[in-house]
Amino acid sequence: MKTFAFFLALATPLLAADAPRVTAQGQLPDDVRLQPLKDLDGYFPWSPPSSATAWTARAEQLRMQMRVALGIFPEPTKTPLNAVVHGRVEREDFTVERVIFESMPGFYVTGSLFCPKTPGKHPAVLCPHGHWANGRFYTNAEASVKKDIEKGAEALLANGSVPLQARCVTLARMGCVVFHFDMLGNADSVQLPAELVHGFKKQRAEAAAAKDWALFSPQAESHAQSIMGLQTWNSIRALDFVQSLPDVDGSRIGVTGASGGGTQTFILSALDPRVTVSAPCVMVGTAMQGGCTCENASLLRVNTGNVEFAALFAPKPLHMTTANDWTKEMATKGFPELSAHWAAMGVPEKVKLHNRIEFPHNYNLPSRLAVYAFFNEHLALNANAGEREFKPLSKAELTVWSEAHPAPAGDATGIAFERKLCSWWKDDAAKQIAAAGENITRPAVEAIFQRTLAGEKAIMDHSTFKKEKRGDFFVMTGLIENQARKEAVPALFIHPKKWNGRTVVVLTEKGKAGLLGPDGQPTDEVQRIIASGASAMGADLFMQGEFLFSGQTDTPARKVKNPRESAAYTHGYNHSLFAQRTHDVLSVLAFIRDHPDHRTTHVGIIALDATAPIAAAARALADGSVNTLAVDTKGFRFGKVNDIRDPYFQPAIARYGDLPGLIALGKGAQLILGENNQQPQDATTWLLAQ
Repeated sequence: MKTFAFFLALATPLLAADAPRVTAQGQLPDDVRLQPLKDLDGYFPWSPPSSATAWTARAEQLRMQMRVALGIFPEPTKTPLNAVVHGRVEREDFTVERVIFESMPGFYVTGSLFCPKTPGKHPAVLCPHGHWANGRFYTNAEASVKKDIEKGAEALLANGSVPLQARCVTLARMGCVVFHFDMLGNADSVQLPAELVHGFKKQRAEAAAAKDWALFSPQAESHAQSIMGLQTWNSIRALDFVQSLPDVDGSRIGVTGASGGGTQTFILSALDPRVTVSAPCVMVGTAMQGGCTCENASLLRVNTGNVEFAALFAPKPLHMTTANDWTKEMATKGFPELSAHWAAMGVPEKVKLHNRIEFPHNYNLPSRLAVYAFFNEHLALNANAGEREFKPLSKAELTVWSEAHPAPAGDATGIAFERKLCSWWKDDAAKQIAAAGENITRPAVEAIFQRTLAGEKAIMDHSTFKKEKRGDFFVMTGLIENQARKEAVPALFIHPKKWNGRTVVVLTEKGKAGLLGPDGQPTDEVQRIIASGASAMGADLFMQGEFLFSGQTDTPARKVKNPRESAAYTHGYNHSLFAQRTHDVLSVLAFIRDHPDHRTTHVGIIALDATAPIAAAARALADGSVNTLAVDTKGFRFGKVNDIRDPYFQPAIARYGDLPGLIALGKGAQLILGENNQQPQDATTWLLAQ
C-alpha cells in the first residue's frame, strides 16, 4: 500500500470549492456496480472450491443465505400437520390416496400418495411437479402423445398422456412410497390463486400496509416472505409427512421434479439433510435460473446460482437432465465443474447428467428411465426400472376435496388469507428471534449484506489523490478502491494539521459535498470536529455525488428490465442500493483501519439525516471497529418503506428487528436521536467527548 507521505507529494489544487471532485467532470468512478444489473437470464458459472476447508465455509455461508432469503431462518414452528389421508384407489400393484395437511396453521398442502402393495418399509420419493398445466391433473392430448412416440420421447399412449402420473406409478411399482404434491396455485392448492403465485405482474396498493400486509408487498419482502419461501416450506413439511408414515424408511428419501419442480428439488436437497438421493431435471444450469415468481426470492441468488445450489448436495447422489432449453450447455458449462467437485470428494460416480438436447423442455420417458435407474441403484430398490402401461387416474379420483373434506373458502383464500399467513409467519419468527437474540440476528444480517469489515481491504488510488492547504487544516480528495470487489468510493478528508488520531466519518444525503457549506467552507459541524483535533471524512456512497450525472437522482433505485413488479427479479440477483451503500462505508472503514502511516485510534460515525440506517448497518458489520455512533433515525423503519424502488428498501432486514435490531448489533458507545422522544445533547459534541 502506498504511504500517506507519498499522497502528500502528489498534492494539486482542489478543483471545486463547494463539491470537490475526484473524477474528471463528466466521468463516473470506475466501479463494477455501474454495469447493467444482473437478472435471471444472466450467466451463472461456478468454480469448485480450492479445498475441502474452503468449501465447508462456503457451503455454510450459502445455506445461511438461502434460509434467510426464503424466510426459514429461523425455521417456522413445525405445528401439527393434522394430516388427512382418504379416498384410496386400488390398482393391481399399487394404491393411490388423497392427502391434505397443514404446513402452517390453516395453510394446506394437497397431493396424491402412491404406495406399493409389497409389505415392509419402503423408501420415499417426493415429486414436486413444476409448470405443467393443471399440475397434478396434467394430461397430454392424444395427438401430441403420438408425435412424442414418433420422436422417441414416449413409448406408451396411456403413460404419455399422463407423464407425471406415470413417474409416480412406476416408482411405486419399483417399491417406493411416492408423494406427488401440488405447487401453490395448481390443482387442489386453491388458497393462493395461480395468477398471483405464477403470474404476479403489478404491485397492489391493497397489499402494502404497516401491518396486515400481503405477499409481494414491500413489507412482505422486508420480512423475507415470498411464494418461493412458502413452496420451499411446503416441501420441507412434505418430507415431514412422508417420514411420519409407518411404512416409510426415513433413511432412504429421494426427490425429483422438472422445471419449477426441478427448482424445488435442488433447493430442498441443498437445505434438508434428510434427502439422500436427488434428481432435479431441466433446471440446473449456468443460463436462465428460473423465470417464474415461484422460483425467485429476494437475496436468493446474489453472488450465486443454480449450479452452486446443486453442488451443496455433494457427496450424495445427484442426477440431472438437460433439454433444448436453458440447460442445453450444461454438458460443457456446469457439469464438468460439478463432476470435479464430486471427484474431489472421492465419489465421482455419484453425479450424473442425462444429456438429451434433441428434446424440448421435458420430463419425458428417456429422462424418466434415466432417473429410475439412478434411484434403483442409490435407493437400493433392486427393481425393474422400466415403465409399464397403467390405467390413468381421473381428476375425480385424484382431487382431495369432497363433500366430507370441502375446499377452503372465504377468508381461507385470496388476499385475506395472504394477510393471515404473513401475520402468522411474522409473529412466529419474532418470538423465536426475541428468544435467541444475536445468535439469530447476527448471522442473518451478515447473510443479507454478505460482508463484514473483517474481510474487506481498501486502498487509496494515488493517481486521484489531491490536497489543498486551508489555514490550519487540509482538504484532501481521492478514490478509495476496494480492488477485490472492483468498487470505488470518491472520498473527502478535512484533516487538521495537529491530528489527534481520531477520525469521524460524516454521512450525508449529499455525499461528501455535505461536509461543505455553500461557500465551500466546512460546515459548523465539521468545524467542531477538526477544531477538536479529529479528522472529518465524507464519501460519495454508491449513486451519490460523482456516481450521478448532472440532473440524475438516486430515486427510484435501479431495476432489471423485467416488467413484472416482483422485487425478487432485481433483488434476487443484486444487492439493494442500501446494501451497496453500506458496503461503501465498510470500504471506507477498511481504508481508515489499515492506513500504514496514520493509524486511527478512535473511529466515530455521525449521520443526522436519512443516512442514519446506513451508519447503523455499517457499524453492525464493523466487528467492533467503530467506537462511537451518533445518528438521528427520525423514527425510520425498513418495514415502513412502501416502495420496492425506494433507495432505503432492503429485503429481509425488518424480520431481524428492523433498524433497532441493527443498532443493537453494534458495539461501542452510541447516541440515538429521534427515537423514543429522546432529547439528548448535541450529537457532534457528544461524539467528540467519548
